[in-house]
Amino acid sequence: MKVFQYESWFHSDIGLTHTMIAILAMVLGSVVLLRPKGTTSHKRIGYAYVVSMILLNGTSFWMHTFGTFGPFHFAAVMSLACVLAGIIPVIRRKNNEWLKQHYYYMSGSVIGLFAAFWAEVGTRIFDFKFFWLAVVSASILTTVIGVIVMKKQGKARFG
Repeated sequence: MKVFQYESWFHSDIGLTHTMIAILAMVLGSVVLLRPKGTTSHKRIGYAYVVSMILLNGTSFWMHTFGTFGPFHFAAVMSLACVLAGIIPVIRRKNNEWLKQHYYYMSGSVIGLFAAFWAEVGTRIFDFKFFWLAVVSASILTTVIGVIVMKKQGKARFG
């Protein structure tokens, strides 16, 4: 196991900023998922979550883990697409499926956020030789559990 050192965990001020925004997004995303839906506080916290995710994904493009555009940048693009796919139906409300689309995409966004978190923690704790094992294992486990819960709750809400 690695000992905590600022330089080895954050590499730069943008890395620290990215981490702080990620923690904020995890808190906001969790609150939105756990509290009653459709309330004024759900909407306010939800919009704050969207802004935090846009900032989080934006800061990821200033970080260059592999020296160039890499797999984590691709994940950031997918994350941003998921957040936008979840918020646009709320704003537009063009069809009867907008709430269902919002639920699944935003839930998927939070699942992805936590999958990325566990993968990141694993890479910071374990030696580099276990890097991909930590990333893939944490991401798959978090995603599988998250999707099972999301589908169960989605089925209860939307049939």
